[in-house]
Amino acid sequence: MAGRPSRSRSVRRRRVVLRLALVVLALVVVGVGLALRTQLRAQLANDDPQSVNPNEAYGVSHVHGLGVNPADDSLIVATHNGSFRLPAGDDTAVRIGDSLQDTMGFSVVGPDHFLGSGHPDLAGRRAGQPTQLGLIESTDGGSTWAAVALSGEVDFHGLAASGGRTYGWDSGTRRFMMSTDQRDWETRSTLDLFGFAVDPADRDHLIAAGPQSLLESLDGGRTWSLAVGPLLAAISWDQTAGLWGVGASGDVHRRERSNWTYVGALPGDAQALLATPDALYAAASAVDGRTGIYQSVDEGATWELRYRDPET
Repeated sequence: MAGRPSRSRSVRRRRVVLRLALVVLALVVVGVGLALRTQLRAQLANDDPQSVNPNEAYGVSHVHGLGVNPADDSLIVATHNGSFRLPAGDDTAVRIGDSLQDTMGFSVVGPDHFLGSGHPDLAGRRAGQPTQLGLIESTDGGSTWAAVALSGEVDFHGLAASGGRTYGWDSGTRRFMMSTDQRDWETRSTLDLFGFAVDPADRDHLIAAGPQSLLESLDGGRTWSLAVGPLLAAISWDQTAGLWGVGASGDVHRRERSNWTYVGALPGDAQALLATPDALYAAASAVDGRTGIYQSVDEGATWELRYRDPET
């Protein structure tokens, strides 16, 4: 009987110590949270667009568009966090400029001349850019961009220029639009799309990848009809290379005359596709989530890794 009070006091002391430890742990957690919030406020108040050097972060991932710059034959990769250049014959990727803008729509229209759309990075928002960039243009190979039209109104997820026309599909309103001067735009139809391509020989003829089927227009996007073919996630049409498409899982198809043929597969889920007279280029994400830029010189039968960010 004499030992019971002692054990009771020992239990109470352990409970007190445990409560004190929990209080101290809670204070530490709160302190860390306050420190992180303070750091975040400091970063947002900072004049720099990011808290890190943009040339050392946010590599090639989440690719929205590919194009070859006729000025130097480099492959341009438009991503969720800025654009990159892969020089011809070189397996390195060089960030273009210091912007981390999300270039959702992208098209090369001439030497060092690009069209784009999407969303600004933190620096752009601080500078007063709207969340929807509308149509933007670069005439220096992507180093800088300037607003052209529809600023604050549209977010083109598809862009193509052909025969004096520029076509764009706005993801927010689902409007398929056309302009002959890139300033004034006409809404021609409303529909859901993953991507579209313009016939190089006929600017009124378009093929589009829809969520449930391929679509075709013979009147410049005013009306659309169902087209026979595979479900595609990205599509590209070159005057010499022809019409190509890739499914979401990486299956690559080519259309010859009116028939589509399966030719091969990417080593991952497709993000973007580009057909050129010399090669096919594609962006695909592998099982580990890393994005690779691939090239095929045998009409899509096999694909060689051109670039992927080094593992960190």
